[in-house]
Amino acid sequence: MLSVIIPAYNEERTLVQVLDHVLALSPQPQVIAVSDGSTDGTADIIREYQRTHGIIGVVCPVNAGKGAAIQAGLRYANQPYTIIQDADLEYSPAEYQKLLKEIAHRPKTVVYGSRNLRHPQLRRSHLQYMRFWLGGKVVTLMGNLLFGTHLTDEATCYKLFPTELLNRMNLKRRGFDFCPEVTGKSLRVGYRIHEVPIDYVPRSIAEGKKIRPRDGVIAILVLVWCRVVPMGWLISPKCSTMSEAAATSRGTPAGGTEVSHAH
Repeated sequence: MLSVIIPAYNEERTLVQVLDHVLALSPQPQVIAVSDGSTDGTADIIREYQRTHGIIGVVCPVNAGKGAAIQAGLRYANQPYTIIQDADLEYSPAEYQKLLKEIAHRPKTVVYGSRNLRHPQLRRSHLQYMRFWLGGKVVTLMGNLLFGTHLTDEATCYKLFPTELLNRMNLKRRGFDFCPEVTGKSLRVGYRIHEVPIDYVPRSIAEGKKIRPRDGVIAILVLVWCRVVPMGWLISPKCSTMSEAAATSRGTPAGGTEVSHAH
């Protein structure tokens, strides 16, 4: 029932472990790994897993951002639900079932895995995580004020969507602002966001964390944009069936090189 999109930029140190964790799940989800212009061995790992494990691999020639990589992978998603998995080890794929359990019986709902409903496992080297936590709280507060919600973690990576809903969104944001874009558009189209607690082990900038304070400012601006622009700018006409949505996703992603046509 699940498509997992894994955007990766220079994540050769952790990507193998992430892929192994996702592929070990039962039932095994559809796995779509995207190298976002990586300059290390990330693309080679994706090609190897495509050959040996049958994942879908997409290699983008230039680094265009997390949102662009997700859009490239989304064109291949053919399961009823889609989740984004970062290519580091901050989030555990073992949490997927918690989100799937909630979305299965909640109509017109997307499910977020909230890091703030549990205390993250902090190490001394991760004390700098507090500034990212505070930034996320500010973005979440602004989202709540704009949309009248009561979220605790808008910026979480684990966002589980009906794939049809993602296909209807006119996704434009190419960086980390993918997150506020899909949050704002989901709420504008009338979906509710339900949160479940998840475990989270943050990494430091030295360990490869890429988000920066300016991304928080951009996130707030994107939330405001999603709140005020006409609905027609946000959402495309509804696809009649999942098969129709999948049929429109078989082309080569814009800006990317297709590695595999099928799971």
